[in-house]
Amino acid sequence: MKTKRFSFWIASMALVAAMASCSKTESTSVVKPVIPPSHPITAGNISGFVKGTLLSGSTYTVTADINVNKGDTLLAQPGAIIVVKNNSQFKIQGVFQSMGTQASPVSFNSDSNTPGTWGGFACDSAQAVTIQWTKIFNTGGPDKTGSARRTLVVAMPIKVDIEDSWIENGQDDGLGLFGGAQVTILRNTIQSGGSTDGEAINLKTGATGTVAYNVIFSQAGTGVKLETAAVVTTASTNVDVYNNTIVSCGWRRGAAEPGRGVSAGVSAKGNVYNNIIVNCYHGLEIFTDDGTGNVKYGNNLFYSTALTFVDKTVTPNITYALRAGYYPAGALGVPQTSDIISTAVGNGDPMFVSFDGSFLNPNGAPNNNDFHLKAGSPAIGKGNATYNADMGAYTSDGKGNKH
Repeated sequence: MKTKRFSFWIASMALVAAMASCSKTESTSVVKPVIPPSHPITAGNISGFVKGTLLSGSTYTVTADINVNKGDTLLAQPGAIIVVKNNSQFKIQGVFQSMGTQASPVSFNSDSNTPGTWGGFACDSAQAVTIQWTKIFNTGGPDKTGSARRTLVVAMPIKVDIEDSWIENGQDDGLGLFGGAQVTILRNTIQSGGSTDGEAINLKTGATGTVAYNVIFSQAGTGVKLETAAVVTTASTNVDVYNNTIVSCGWRRGAAEPGRGVSAGVSAKGNVYNNIIVNCYHGLEIFTDDGTGNVKYGNNLFYSTALTFVDKTVTPNITYALRAGYYPAGALGVPQTSDIISTAVGNGDPMFVSFDGSFLNPNGAPNNNDFHLKAGSPAIGKGNATYNADMGAYTSDGKGNKH
């Protein structure tokens, strides 16, 4: 009898798992895997080889690098607080899940609450990464060579699901997703990252998936970058990039290699639609090594709060004509009839609820702006309906950013 009961239980669990695997019907749905209570980790100091569950309402202090072995899982429950000391880093070879909620996010921060003071998440060879409703602040602490580290890096063909989270004040890339990673990057806020370099979302070497409804503010380099490789030996990067709001990016890298709102090339493929790009050094740049029209684009809004900006990162200083950079000269991208392109201050203004009009902000600067759209915004109802009727991260159908 016990054997029959056990077999029935196994069959029931398999059915539930199968039903759950089919429940995600569109890219905007939220994946909520079951949070197991196994291996509860006691609050207090942690370091070394760790697996199990960081518990709701508990505070953990990371005193040295955390290692999660292949086959092991480290899971953070809603409201777990993780304080990182000594420039430590999470090195994930197994599974990492940070499962906060809107009411009770998970928090990862350094003990000093200062930009560039811990090493972030090295998930190069992880088995899976899921991050939801999680605050990740002040990463980018230097490696042994003195170079800033990315907030999170993946270099394997695994599923990477990052939704409704905050990545703030890093020193290099916010998300570096490479090696065929299968990405779902939805409704996040990535801001004030990169000291003198670094993209907010850097997708290369065969990454595939969706980047949508994200707010990206004041990144040193590019908001969203798509590339495959100089020598194509893997499947092309192929990502849908839509309904993102990208503001004040690309200035801290300077004129030598200005950042963009969105860039694509080196044989990457992608669909770039419904994005709002404001006060970025360059808008949408499709490199000449795009291939044969791999990148499709349209229904994007470009705006600047001034006609020119003086780039003081180079000597002599350069007075930069902003509207000339929406589609940079010498690249393949050209204005589309479906775009909204500002021709003068005030014309084509997306009508944010509040925006200070800033261009160049220091790394770690606060974001006191509100990029929701006012009623009457020209971005409302002008999106490519394949993705959304509106442009930008905050849409009137409720599918957009929740921050």
